[in-house]
Amino acid sequence: MNFVSKLTKANFFIAILISLQNLYAQNVEKIYRSNIKTIQLFQYGNQQGIPVYNIDNPNKLELNFDDLDGGFKNYYYTFVLCDYNWKPSSLNSFDFIKGFIQNRITTYRFSTLAYKKYTHYQAFLPGQDGYPVKSGNYLLKVYLDGDTSKVVFTKQMLVVQQKAIISSEVVQPFSTQLFYTHQRLRFTVNNKVNNTFSAAQQFKVVILQNNRWDNAQRDIAPTYVRGNMLEYNSENIGVFPGGKEWRWLDIRSFRLYGDRVDNGVYNDNIAEFNLKNDIDRTTQQYIYFPDYNGSYNISTYESINPFWQADYAKFNFNFSPPDGIPYHNKDIYIAGAFSGYNLTDQWKMTYNSEKERYEGSAFLKQGYYNYTYILADKNDPSLKTDLEGNYWETENDYTILVYYKSFTDRNDQLIGVSTINSRKTAVARPMVN
Repeated sequence: MNFVSKLTKANFFIAILISLQNLYAQNVEKIYRSNIKTIQLFQYGNQQGIPVYNIDNPNKLELNFDDLDGGFKNYYYTFVLCDYNWKPSSLNSFDFIKGFIQNRITTYRFSTLAYKKYTHYQAFLPGQDGYPVKSGNYLLKVYLDGDTSKVVFTKQMLVVQQKAIISSEVVQPFSTQLFYTHQRLRFTVNNKVNNTFSAAQQFKVVILQNNRWDNAQRDIAPTYVRGNMLEYNSENIGVFPGGKEWRWLDIRSFRLYGDRVDNGVYNDNIAEFNLKNDIDRTTQQYIYFPDYNGSYNISTYESINPFWQADYAKFNFNFSPPDGIPYHNKDIYIAGAFSGYNLTDQWKMTYNSEKERYEGSAFLKQGYYNYTYILADKNDPSLKTDLEGNYWETENDYTILVYYKSFTDRNDQLIGVSTINSRKTAVARPMVN
């Protein structure tokens, strides 16, 4: 087989891998009450930080959410240990939580300065009264009145006990079809603690692009195993569409409009703003500018503490397809960290034949938001693409999660977490002819 044929075969397997990523999309985070808005769980002081708690070097995670009903309610939380696939573990809670299993959220503030009234709740996790002692995937479950059947929402969090050193870099794929549009992650895992007798069975790796679980790559086997060194350097793993720098929405002030806001009005009990028209950016040239990689930051220009002084409003999004022609047998969704990248009716846009555009709305708190539009097949939403175009040069964050489970363990241990940025670690290759 000549070199060109080998590349063609490699391209085929890479295309299959990318198309299958959505089959492994995780959608375990859920909101069960419509009055709950703007749920954030992040590393203390960093709203864009992935929620990782380190057992050996304890740090704090910050939980924030709003109850639009106002008043006061008794909210509690607990930790649920899950396996590698985010299914609850069979272990008893006392096996992985030290201290109290249930903890009450005691910090809350009634909104001030805001047109929309709400109650803001906050907690710093884990507290001294109860904290995880085993590494792995955890669901933070928040519920009412100490009754676990009254679940309000769940959030994903990671608990790591760092036992592996991860070295990684972003490179251009060898494939001619993906060379200018995709990014590939190659990395090594130096595991100095755990036995690598059967690495393919005992070690599991997950790669996240921009902290997204909906397009995570999973079940990645090492290319080579040399003692305690695991090398992941195959051309058909770690390949992601580069995308483009994210669209932005600056709504830190409702008086001074950001450049994406067209006009706004205050109704009896809510403010409503119309955004300027967006278009398909697939064919537009790539231009770098700093962004939040799909995340958002709650902040304001005109208050001291935005968590309970920022206001809410309804924002109307507009998207014009090429030549005003609706996409055949496709749906368009507004997407970003604020939507959880969920392709549900709440975020689906409708086509306005009179204005020849798609329209949708979102109820958002003041801040700075990144967002995109996702085009999905009506019959199979897992067949989806962002309407942005893909470029090798795009700035993205990649997080590598390394799990280990010996033949005697009862849970998947998270032994390594590493995040890198593509613009700081990217390695360009000469084009393959």
